[in-house]
Amino acid sequence: MDDAQLLRYSRQIMLPQIDVAGQEKLRGSSVLIVGLGGLGSPAALYLAAAGVGHLLLADDDSVDLSNLQRQILHTQNNIGQAKTQSAIAALEAINPDTRLTAINSRLQGDVMETTVEQADVIVDASDNFATRFALNQACLKFSKPLVSGAVIRMEGQITVFDCRRADSPCYRCLYPDMVEIAETCSENGVLAPVVGIIGSIQATETIKLLLQLGNTLTGRLLLLDAMTMEWRNIALPRDPACPSCGQ
Repeated sequence: MDDAQLLRYSRQIMLPQIDVAGQEKLRGSSVLIVGLGGLGSPAALYLAAAGVGHLLLADDDSVDLSNLQRQILHTQNNIGQAKTQSAIAALEAINPDTRLTAINSRLQGDVMETTVEQADVIVDASDNFATRFALNQACLKFSKPLVSGAVIRMEGQITVFDCRRADSPCYRCLYPDMVEIAETCSENGVLAPVVGIIGSIQATETIKLLLQLGNTLTGRLLLLDAMTMEWRNIALPRDPACPSCGQ
């Protein structure tokens, strides 16, 4: 790292758990973020700011006025642009050192598998169950850790599925039946800062996975009720009968 980079990341390098070696490891890492909306926005901003070397950004949507209440990557001037294009402009302004790859399509099939295979950690910030189940399968196939978050109304949840660990559940241990749940932000609403809270935790867990720091949320489901500002920490064991990861 040059002097400017040492200064940029100095507050992070001061942490004994990270130091210069950890910062270099972040610079050599790649993360796939699927969805650049309410969850993907803070996750992408913090991962770029923290110095992750390569972010793969996947979203097939365009910026809409209704997004701006919570999707902090995008601004009024980006309305009508592809979210990937808007995200790249915002992230380059935060940290020009981070390499950014835009995937302006819905990840599926061979494209999803090829993209998942490139990344060290996958952040699921998508808004539909079809993508979540497909991501889960791809992560299992290529042994990639998956950081999963979701928010509706004033409630959020986050967990980590790390199939490199024998005791880790997968997404289908949590949702065994591949049935779409008819609850979306457009139908039920969402409080803007709640997606920021969960998305920021997704970024934190991603950095911990990349640097092998502390205890991740693998095997635990963290639930937030923002109405009472209470957290619940629920054990999430691997299901031996899981149709995706069971024996």
